[in-house]
Amino acid sequence: MTVTSQRRIHGISISKPIMYGNNAEQISEANPLPPGAPKDHTHIWTLFVKDATGQDMSLYVKKVVFKLHETYPNSMRTVEKPPFELRESGWGEFEVAIRIYFNSVCGERNITFYHNIKLHPYPPQAFNGSMGAPVVDKEGRVQSILYDEIVFNEPTEKMFRLLTSTPGSLLPYKSSDTPFTKECEREETDRLDKALRVVQRQLDKRTKEFRDLEVDRQRLMQI
Repeated sequence: MTVTSQRRIHGISISKPIMYGNNAEQISEANPLPPGAPKDHTHIWTLFVKDATGQDMSLYVKKVVFKLHETYPNSMRTVEKPPFELRESGWGEFEVAIRIYFNSVCGERNITFYHNIKLHPYPPQAFNGSMGAPVVDKEGRVQSILYDEIVFNEPTEKMFRLLTSTPGSLLPYKSSDTPFTKECEREETDRLDKALRVVQRQLDKRTKEFRDLEVDRQRLMQI
């Protein structure tokens, strides 16, 4: 019997770029509702997770579990082979949990990503250029796609062989040595700071309006 090595390789990390998100199309004569779907559903959407470089994720991924809104029958949907995607219909936008389970021989714990299903295009300023902003492709589908990286810190020997069997990205173990990741983090922080400033200005404006209304109300009571 062959014994799988679970020894870890110290001092390195391996990064696997992934893309996850959804595309959506309106119900039409050319794109009808699936059999048995509720009549009030307005869109058909596909939720997915895939390797950003087009490689086969099943080399290291055992299954992907999509946790849909509780109003969907059997809201925990499991996909055990590529393509790791789920096609459904609906009328509303909601958050989905995407849990990735790795092959047991890899010795890695599952990880979870979150994605808000988008059915409609929005003005660019509504998202301020942030990742995952819905856009319309050439085929008229709404797409909301996010890019991320799964980083395997000190992988097992078996995992290392699997991940390096095809070209990949080796990263320094120390996070301070990963400028790309830090740059993305700074950009996202800047976007959040800008959004918070906008919200604060709106809050200050509304607060002043309410105070002015209260002053006017007090004046009317004194007449």
